[in-house]
Amino acid sequence: MVAIIDYGAGNLQSVKKALDFIGAENVITGDKNEIDAASHVILPGVGSFEDAMNCIREHDLENTIKKAADGSKHFLGICLGLQLLFSSSEESPGVKGLGIFDGEIVTIPRDNGLKVPHIGWNSVELKQKDGIFDGIKDNSYFYFVHSYYLKNAPDDIVAGVTEYGVPIQCAVQRGRVCATQFHPEKSGDAGLALLRNFVQMEV
Repeated sequence: MVAIIDYGAGNLQSVKKALDFIGAENVITGDKNEIDAASHVILPGVGSFEDAMNCIREHDLENTIKKAADGSKHFLGICLGLQLLFSSSEESPGVKGLGIFDGEIVTIPRDNGLKVPHIGWNSVELKQKDGIFDGIKDNSYFYFVHSYYLKNAPDDIVAGVTEYGVPIQCAVQRGRVCATQFHPEKSGDAGLALLRNFVQMEV
């Protein structure tokens, strides 16, 4: 069972529809017991870092999410769900994130002539070709919508990088815990392949 965490923010239906399409049993839930019982957990996210963390704390889900992302089960963060796994973000100074991974969430530079937010398809260079990227071709295209990005994460957790004026660490993976800055549920065949890889990972 895949638990899609509902913390009161985020576009959950597009993730659910993609999981339904690939035949993965799933539930949208904010229930701690359901999340704890799931073999696979997805943390989606849209909007601001501060709003999302406030919603998580208002729903008393911070410790539940940290437990789900402690490596004991398969965990996937999507878009803002990747950024929330880090300790802080330039978007929301003083707001504490989940602190699962080390790295910096910073704003995409606005002085390079590129539009911000970054919206559209970018190719992803794979740094890890197993796990969620098993069988996916290097430099496959995925769909992005974001104004902030990850940099300076340890090399051993970086699973994919892209370029949008600056190098962007757009996927991380350590053991059973992974996350993508792009939206796999909106990324066509490559995105569906990634989701299949995720849900087919054995506990």
